[in-house]
Amino acid sequence: MATTAEYGIGEFTFPRGWFMVGESPDATKKPIPLRYFGRDLVMYRGESGRVVVMDAYCPHMKTHLAKNDSSYIVMDGKQVEGDDIRCPYHAWKFGPDGMCNEIPYSPAPIPKAAKIKSYPVQEWGGLILMWHDEEDGEPDFQPHPLPEWDDPKWVNWKVDHLGVLDCHPQEIIDNMTDKAHLGPIHGSTNMEYFESECKDHVIRQLLAAGHRTLSDDVMTNDTWYTGPGILLSRMNGYYNSLMMICHTPIEDGQLRAWHGLTVEPPNHPMTPEDEEAVPAFQEGSKLALLQDFDVWANKAPCLSIMQVVGDGPFGKARAWYKQFYNPRKDAKKYQAKSNGHWVTKGTKRDPWEMDAAE
Repeated sequence: MATTAEYGIGEFTFPRGWFMVGESPDATKKPIPLRYFGRDLVMYRGESGRVVVMDAYCPHMKTHLAKNDSSYIVMDGKQVEGDDIRCPYHAWKFGPDGMCNEIPYSPAPIPKAAKIKSYPVQEWGGLILMWHDEEDGEPDFQPHPLPEWDDPKWVNWKVDHLGVLDCHPQEIIDNMTDKAHLGPIHGSTNMEYFESECKDHVIRQLLAAGHRTLSDDVMTNDTWYTGPGILLSRMNGYYNSLMMICHTPIEDGQLRAWHGLTVEPPNHPMTPEDEEAVPAFQEGSKLALLQDFDVWANKAPCLSIMQVVGDGPFGKARAWYKQFYNPRKDAKKYQAKSNGHWVTKGTKRDPWEMDAAE
């Protein structure tokens, strides 16, 4: 797949924002290796419960902190002490901020350069999110609030691991303004309206349509990205639902993706019918997403869209996405180019005018 530079998105190879790097149960006192943003990383949970993500290599002799099972430090269960982690090779100890705070065999002062890059982390909806910023700045926005997660009326999602996709995330973001694919790929029918909106670090799609197999009634969807890596989509009906899609770059032009669906059944507590319906809803949601994956996994890079009337405002979505690949001092410039609200015609509420149709 093509690279960020080939798409001409911005100065940085990888975007700034919150990204999923695992599920909460993945983080334990046993450090695990990760690979995202073209970097080897390590993740563990300290004794306080804090999740730590940092670069994987000790600055002393470049030992990987998580790829060792034979060191006595590891075998004795002493690699994580409090919220600190020890290198399995020479037992240098690093705090969750990445600073070395002990070299057990050396009486000399700890070198100032004895540090490992550490990343802001939070747990959200049972997921572990890491803040990535090539300028090493603090987060300048937060994930969308998720009150449903702690509401007993809602059934929390079980995360579907969709695997690795050899596709630049630009191709996925394009979906947000792509009205014309909804019928051929997803089976949308009798579309009532299709709207797109960009506001600072949020891009939104508003849609109402029927479906050839799921419903004869009009279904409304409110779908948005908060930043470049976390999508939520709300659909109201007899079973209200909130879909999550996360995608995180592994290498330039390659990503990993996940899906989940939290559902509010009509009955609380659930009936036996509800207990059968909830996982079926999640499976149906996943299968709809995989219809897009089937395209993304097999298409050539679309460096420039041959846009026609009726496609949707692709250019605005691509302008919005650029803010995350460029210095944050320039974010307002890209937001000014993309902020706004657009109605794509060719729907029941917003039909073509005769001259445009001709």
